[in-house]
Amino acid sequence: MNSNRSKARLAGIFYALMGSTGAFNVLYIPAAFVVPGDPGATARRITESVLTYRLVVVSGLVSSIAFVLLVVTLYELFKDVDRTQGMLMVIFVTVAAAGGVVNLVNQIAPLLLLTGPDFLSAFSRPQLEALALAFLRLNGYGNLLEEAFWGLWLFPLGILVLRSRFVPRILGSFLIAACVAYLASSFASIVLPAQGRIVSRAAIPFEALGELSFLIWLLVGGAKRREPTPG
Repeated sequence: MNSNRSKARLAGIFYALMGSTGAFNVLYIPAAFVVPGDPGATARRITESVLTYRLVVVSGLVSSIAFVLLVVTLYELFKDVDRTQGMLMVIFVTVAAAGGVVNLVNQIAPLLLLTGPDFLSAFSRPQLEALALAFLRLNGYGNLLEEAFWGLWLFPLGILVLRSRFVPRILGSFLIAACVAYLASSFASIVLPAQGRIVSRAAIPFEALGELSFLIWLLVGGAKRREPTPG
């Protein structure tokens, strides 16, 4: 098995780990714990399933770590194609991963507020429950900001794929389309929240096509040996 294929499949493993744990973290908390407009019900769900809640938070940390390992592996795979685009990809992922870890604080805060030390008794229970729900709302807005970087790193990756000569070029076009879809979803959700949900739903097929097609290629096809670049 050549070096490219090994790196590609290792990148595929990190990509799958990053995507699965990240999706679990982003989707499970609002679906399983948040009751919109009801801080008391949200607090009860969290305190009744503290271990599950903690595991969801840890999954977000695992996703950020896997994201960094993924981009390092992809940089090694594509560094001889275009180092500038490779470094740009690394920078975008570094910002996204760091932002993801910081945003996890908004998920940890409800645990502190609802199951924390005695000094929090200075606040009434309804106040603590309202604060817990507010932090979860902040976490959601943090995800919308991060979504821009989930897209931005795909642009230099798409350029690298297009120039690589050892990855199907169509995958590069799919990745760039996914970048645009993520950016459109992020900006629409922040600037035009009433239309943001519509834009986000329309963006999902493009995001899925770009990332899943590349992931499948990494895991199944791997990379062929590099062809010498003319000139």
